Amino acid sequence: MNFELSEEYQDLVDTVREFADEVVAPVSAKHDAEHSFPYAVVKQMGDMGLFGLPFPEEYGGMGGDYFALCLALEQLARVDQSVAITLEAGVSLGAMPVYRFGTEEQKQQWLPSLASGQALGGFGLTESEAGSDASGTKTTATLEDGASGPEWVINGTKEFITNSGTDITSLVTVTAVTGTSERPDGTVKKEISTLLVPSDTPGFTAEKAYNKVGWNASDTHPLTLRDVRVPEANLLGTRGRGYANFLQILDEGRIAIAALATGAAQGCVEQSIRYAGERMAFGSNIGAYQSIQFKIARMQVRAHTARLAYYDAASRMLAGKPFKTQASIAKLVAGEAAMDNARDATQIFGGYGFINEFVVSRHYRDSKILEIGEGTTEVQLMLIARELGL
Repeated sequence: MNFELSEEYQDLVDTVREFADEVVAPVSAKHDAEHSFPYAVVKQMGDMGLFGLPFPEEYGGMGGDYFALCLALEQLARVDQSVAITLEAGVSLGAMPVYRFGTEEQKQQWLPSLASGQALGGFGLTESEAGSDASGTKTTATLEDGASGPEWVINGTKEFITNSGTDITSLVTVTAVTGTSERPDGTVKKEISTLLVPSDTPGFTAEKAYNKVGWNASDTHPLTLRDVRVPEANLLGTRGRGYANFLQILDEGRIAIAALATGAAQGCVEQSIRYAGERMAFGSNIGAYQSIQFKIARMQVRAHTARLAYYDAASRMLAGKPFKTQASIAKLVAGEAAMDNARDATQIFGGYGFINEFVVSRHYRDSKILEIGEGTTEVQLMLIARELGL
């Protein structure tokens, strides 16, 4: 068993790390303070091919794999989680559903612009009463006659949708109830399907962006869909398989989120090492004191363990082996590592850790969502316990 990266993977890591340090980091504090979307950074990421990493060249991708995406996310998240989640959501939630479940025509239409970073996609799943429990979906889509043939008419609202309101957002994949059936016990079962909704479709509205605790440079909006009409051909995948397909997308996405969280945890280690070597107290730099040394050592243990967890889940996924449980383990371990390391790094920085312009303060605010988004810690524990037969 060899955990050493191949030369190709290592070159990618080195390239993205340099980009993160020299291009992303210098403007991160500004975008965080202004709650502004980093269009220039995203364009450069697109030019580098980062949005196309796991997609075949025939669709405008780089011909890489999902692990390559994870490696890039880890390096970006060391310095800016907002930029990292923009890439993660743009690929795993925006473009990946089209690649996994789309028709050839849908792939040819949407993937080239998404893989190049010229456009962004979102995944409209979450609602006010449907997050961890997606069966609570209330958004509906009914098939009606239209001027050019049958059309889906969509009505409902969505919450917390990433990349849904930028100037380059081109579509959002929306889950909706497309029918119902009665179970033997008399209860109603919802038929949930997924539909491709171009962002310029009449009736589609990205409402005012959220004022979030963290990820301030990431684009996140509630959505309103009022009599939104899209062609019947905009059905993504098989009708009624929307819930199952979204679960597959989330399983994969949890590996990517784990990679992002690992990067955040590692970024806190790097910042703490630097600061511990510079900050003087009682005649010595604070890194000379065992209490600080042990705290940073534990932080490194968490980051290392998180990395091994997502490497394992990604390797299983690429090998075509079951990886659902390993993805949950990686997401849980890495999310907690990011939050714990952010807390410890803030303590090491003292008062400076409470100043927003410092990277560790952003990690402190940003990292909490890593224990919530794309499946809460409690959901991961539930899935792991279920796999154990409990």
